[in-house]
Amino acid sequence: MTHPAVADLIARSNRLGADHRTTNYAGGNTSAKGTAPDPVTGEDVELLWVKGSGGDLGTLTERGLAVLRLDRLRSLVGVYPGVDREDEMVAAFDFCLHGRGGAAPSIDTAMHGLVDAPHVDHLHPDAGIALATAADGEALTREVFGDRVVWVPWRRPGFQLGLDIAAIKEANPQAVGCVLGGHGITAWGATSAEAEVRSLEIIRTAEAYIEDRTARLGRHPFGHTRPGFVALGDEERRARAAALAPVIRGLASTDRPQVGHFTDSEVVLDFVSREELGRLAALGTSCPDHFLRTKVSPLVLDLPADAPLGEAVARLRELHAAYREDYRAYYERHATGDSPPMRGADPAIVLVPGVGMFSFGKDKQTARVAGEFYVNAINVMRGAEAISTYAPIDEAEKFRIEYWALEEAKLARMPQPKPLATRVALVTGAGSGIGKAIAERLAAEGACVVVADVNLEGAQEVAAALGGPDVAVAVRADVTDEDAVAALVRESVLAFGGLDLVVNNAGLSISKPLLETTTRDWDLQHDVMARGSFLVAREAARAMIPQGMGGDIVYIASKNSLFAGPNNVAYSATKADQAHQVRLLAAELGEHGIRVNGVNPDGVVRGSGIFAGGWGAQRAATYGVPESELGAYYARRTLLKKEVLPEHVAAAVFALTGPDLVQTTGLHVPVDSGVAAAFLR
Repeated sequence: MTHPAVADLIARSNRLGADHRTTNYAGGNTSAKGTAPDPVTGEDVELLWVKGSGGDLGTLTERGLAVLRLDRLRSLVGVYPGVDREDEMVAAFDFCLHGRGGAAPSIDTAMHGLVDAPHVDHLHPDAGIALATAADGEALTREVFGDRVVWVPWRRPGFQLGLDIAAIKEANPQAVGCVLGGHGITAWGATSAEAEVRSLEIIRTAEAYIEDRTARLGRHPFGHTRPGFVALGDEERRARAAALAPVIRGLASTDRPQVGHFTDSEVVLDFVSREELGRLAALGTSCPDHFLRTKVSPLVLDLPADAPLGEAVARLRELHAAYREDYRAYYERHATGDSPPMRGADPAIVLVPGVGMFSFGKDKQTARVAGEFYVNAINVMRGAEAISTYAPIDEAEKFRIEYWALEEAKLARMPQPKPLATRVALVTGAGSGIGKAIAERLAAEGACVVVADVNLEGAQEVAAALGGPDVAVAVRADVTDEDAVAALVRESVLAFGGLDLVVNNAGLSISKPLLETTTRDWDLQHDVMARGSFLVAREAARAMIPQGMGGDIVYIASKNSLFAGPNNVAYSATKADQAHQVRLLAAELGEHGIRVNGVNPDGVVRGSGIFAGGWGAQRAATYGVPESELGAYYARRTLLKKEVLPEHVAAAVFALTGPDLVQTTGLHVPVDSGVAAAFLR
C-alpha cells in the first residue's frame, strides 16, 4: 500500500513536471518526509522519499523514488570531509537506503534531507533561472520577493549546497524558498500542498516581474532583427532545413554517430534573427541541466538565410572545424590529471538563421530533449536580458560539472547501445506484411524508423506500435511518384536528422499467363518495384552522400529474380530488374561507403499484404492447390521443408545491415528455405 506522503509527492511531482514553465524534462527533484515501519524491527523510522537520479517529474512513479533513512542521512553531516571530497558523499547515500531503496539517489539528495521541512521542491523554471543568471540577481531577488525568498550564491550541486540551503532556511524562518545563483529555485512547505503553492508562487511572481520589465524595456531583449536573417517562408524553410540536415548531422557525428532533431519554433527563429545572437550564444547555457545536454555553447552559422546552399555548407564545415578546436582548447584549459577523457568535440546544438535549430544526441529522445533545453536556455537569456544582463556561471565551473566524476559514473551505468542505435532507417511498404516485420526488427535493434506506405493509416498504426515519434514516424508515400519520393526523404531527414538505411520493400504482384498479361499489369508492377526502387535509392543517396556517414540500401527482391516460375512474367521481370539494380548501385556507391544488398525470399504467404490482396489466390490456382494450403505447398518444394515468414526476411535485412557484415556489398541473400532452382550462380 502506498504511503500517504508518497501518494501526495507523486501527484505534486506529476503536476509540476507537466508544465514546462515550471521545470524542464528530467530536471529538478521533489521530496517528502514521513515515518514508516523498519522492515526488520517493525519500529517506525523517519524516511525521506526523493526523486531518484535521471527521473522525470512529469512521469514520476513510486519506482522512481529513492528511499533513505533520515537519521543515517543526517548523520553524514558529522563525517562530511568538505567540498574537495564532495563526490564521496553520493556513494555514502547508498548506506542510508531504506529497505530495497528504490531508485539511485541523485546529487541533490542532501538538499532534500538536510532542509528542515517535510516537503521540498527543487525546480528549474525558465523565469527562476533568468533571475539566477542575471548579473545582479541577488539584488533583483530582494526587489522581487523582499525577504520571502532568499538568494543563495552559486555552488555546484552537492552536499555543501544542501548544508547552505538548510542554514539559510534556519536563519530566515519567514522565507518560503530561495533562488540558487546560476541554477534554479528551491521551495519548502509543511504540507505537500504548501510546498507546491510556494514553488508556483516563486515561479509566477518571477514570470510576472520579467513580463512587466520586458514590456517597459522599449526594445527587444535580444536587440534588432538583422536584415537577411529573418525566417524564410514555411515551404522554403523546411526545404532548406532538409538540404542542410544530413550535412550538419555528418559534422555533428565526427566523433560518434548521432541522431538529430529539427526545431523551427517561433522562439528559435526569433533568437537566430537577432543582433545579440552571437554574443549570447557564445556565453553558453548556465543551469547544469541545460549545458550537460546542450554543451556549453552552440555552433552558429553566421550567414544570411538566403546565402547560396553551397556557400552555407562550406561555411558550416569551416565553423565546425573551429568549434572542435575551441572545444579542445576549453578541455585542455581546465582538465586535470583526474579528469575523464574528452568525450567528443562536436556540437550538440547548431543554429541556422532563417531556418531553425538542429540538436543531436545518442537517440531521438536525447536529441529532442537537447533542443527543448536550448529553448529553455533562450527563454532564460531573454528574461535575464530584459531585467539585467545575462551572466551565466563561468566556464571553469561548467567544466567541473560537465567532466564531473559523478557524471562519468552515470554515463558508465547506461546500458550498452543496441546494434542499430543511432541509425535512421526508411522502409517502404512498411504498413503491413514483410515491410512491417522489417520495421519492427530494425526498431527492436535500436534504429529510428520511417514507416512509409501508400496506406497512411496502416503506416501510422505501425509507427505508433513501435513507440511513437521518438522511435518511428509514418509518412504516406507513393514510390512511383518522383516528387512524393523526394518529399519522403525530406521528411525522413527532418524527423531524425539524416538517413542511414533504406529498405526497398514496396511491391505488388499480379499472376497471369503471358497472353493474358496486359500492358497495365506490366507497367504497374514495373512502376512500383523497378521505378519505385530506383527513385527511392536515388533520393536516399542524395541524402547519404553529403552526410558522409556511409549507409545501407537493401532491396527486397525475390527468388523469382532467378527462378522461372509459371504465369508471372511481369512480376519476375521487375524482380530481376531490382536484383540488377543491387549490383549496379553497389558498384557505383561503394566509394561513398554505401553498401547495397538484396534479399530473395520465396513466397511469404502468412502475414503478407501481397498474398492477401489476390496474389495468393492467383498462385494457388496456378499450382492447383487450395489457397489455404499455399504456404504448405511452397514449404514442401524446398530443401528445408519450412515455410518462409515475414520475420525471416526481416532477420536477413538485419544481418545485412547490422555490425557483422560491414564488408559485404552487392550480395543477394536467399530466404527461401532452399529452392535449388534459385541458387545463386
